[in-house]
Amino acid sequence: SSLGSGVIVSSDGYILTNDHVVASADSIVVALRDGREVAAKVIGTDPDTDLAVLKVQLDKLPVLPFKTSESAVGDVVLAIGNPFGVGQTVTQGIISAIGRSGLGINTYEDFIQTDAAINPGNSGGALIDVSGNLIGVNTAIYSRTGGSLGIGFAIPVSSAKNIMEQIIQYGAVTRGWIGVEPNDL
Repeated sequence: SSLGSGVIVSSDGYILTNDHVVASADSIVVALRDGREVAAKVIGTDPDTDLAVLKVQLDKLPVLPFKTSESAVGDVVLAIGNPFGVGQTVTQGIISAIGRSGLGINTYEDFIQTDAAINPGNSGGALIDVSGNLIGVNTAIYSRTGGSLGIGFAIPVSSAKNIMEQIIQYGAVTRGWIGVEPNDL
């Protein structure tokens, strides 16, 4: 068994999380803050960005609004998740950098870097601003010990929303490509 976190993105039960949280799951149970536990169905995944969309059969769920403006380095953020399975936890930090790529974590990278403590179990959880708007989905940490060293990465909400909408509408993500690979001569 495994555990992770997720973000309720619609009142009718869609949940955004990381692909690596659900990738090898035979069954998925979502535990809500109010103590309810309900089975979830995987609507679709995108391993290239490490995102997945789940659906639970519940109505009138609380939803985090998506931040519509760009975040900036120095903005205060909160990371919400279930680190090490201890229960819902909130940690505070700042945005340390934006547009991080070339880390070898995902095929497509454009991460928000934060020093808010992110640990195993936080994957798929929310990175929010101080007004409660979703700005990212916590995805990975840089660590030599397996615990938080203050270098965490989140997928920006602008990317996550685009991927989520494609998964909900089509069940998968479609990307254009030209079939050419450049090389030095």
